[in-house]
Amino acid sequence: MVRRNPTARQAALLEQLLAIFLADGFAESTLDDFAARLRCSKSTLYALAPSKEQLARKVVGHFFRGATERVEKRVALATDARASIAAYLEGAAAEMAVASPVFIADVAAFAPTRAVYERNAKAAAERIREFIREGVAEGLFRDVHAQLVAEMAGWLIEGIQTGVLGQRAGVSDGEAFTALADLLLDGLNRPSIR
Repeated sequence: MVRRNPTARQAALLEQLLAIFLADGFAESTLDDFAARLRCSKSTLYALAPSKEQLARKVVGHFFRGATERVEKRVALATDARASIAAYLEGAAAEMAVASPVFIADVAAFAPTRAVYERNAKAAAERIREFIREGVAEGLFRDVHAQLVAEMAGWLIEGIQTGVLGQRAGVSDGEAFTALADLLLDGLNRPSIR
């Protein structure tokens, strides 16, 4: 299957759809609703994806790809593994802050978009695992079971991104990601030698 690059108009529509999805979710809207809000025809939307379900998957995938690129730009500026973890989690907090609770709920409730989200959470756990291994190798972190710590962090990230953790703890996603960074970075510190 040959993947075509979207036209400038399609790229603009995808961005506009993303803004709608992030603010209002997508489960309760129809293609007619989206076409009316975007002032375009349904056939224009069908050029992006052949169904509402595939359109939702495309827009959610677009959100996570863009978020990943922006987070990785932050990480690229980090000077060591400790700074990488902080930059990664701060970036994730900033990216998720733009998503409304209804968007998060819609993503979680719809299997194809939930699969996109789960791949993203798994990739986040892998990145944290890499940072932990780097920090241990650099002597910044104590020697820990990187796989286990990263999986635990992955579960926490999933809880944050689905809104469950914030709801239970009464905190925003940003506060939850900051607390996760504190937990990881303080928990990984090498004990000082007296």
